[in-house]
Amino acid sequence: MPDDKILNGGTADSTPPCAPDCGGPRVRAIPPGEDRERLMCPDCGYIAYQNPLIVVGAVATWEDGRILLCRRAIEPRKGFWTLPAGYMEERESTRDGAAREAWEEARARIAIDHLLAIYDIPRISQVQMIFRARLLSPEVEPGPESLEVGLFAWEEIPWAELAFPTVVWALREHRERLGRDDCAPAVNPTPDALARWDRML
Repeated sequence: MPDDKILNGGTADSTPPCAPDCGGPRVRAIPPGEDRERLMCPDCGYIAYQNPLIVVGAVATWEDGRILLCRRAIEPRKGFWTLPAGYMEERESTRDGAAREAWEEARARIAIDHLLAIYDIPRISQVQMIFRARLLSPEVEPGPESLEVGLFAWEEIPWAELAFPTVVWALREHRERLGRDDCAPAVNPTPDALARWDRML
């Protein structure tokens, strides 16, 4: 997955944003009516907006409660374990994106239950939407972005080898909400919640 992405503003028919004789967006300036610098084309005034990326993924479980995890084959955090997740594609729903990522990373077929959490990660301009899901089969295998995949009982989760804080957060929220489907989606945990989860390890 790329670390960043410039949304070029082209239309659905791939019309280029600038005229053929333009040099393209290459100057940072504050456009009229806005309050922050944008990457602009000085020839035609086109603005290339850089917007936050949406990551979708799932805490997917089998009937016995085991949770699907993938060991990353790519940077960042290559070799560490994560939930199947990744950037949404254009013209894709969040649910479809989460199901696609499970298939791409673990060859897992899943049924989405409901939205578990929405995490804001401003420092890397991401919004992460994590669903709760059911595996339709326990048969999984690594996709191109995974070194290995597996189903883990709660006490088997390799906590010290999890790739990102949001993986820990989502797993903890999943555990606390077992047997409930009437909860609003979780958000970034408070310091009190983080301290409580640390005591549970």
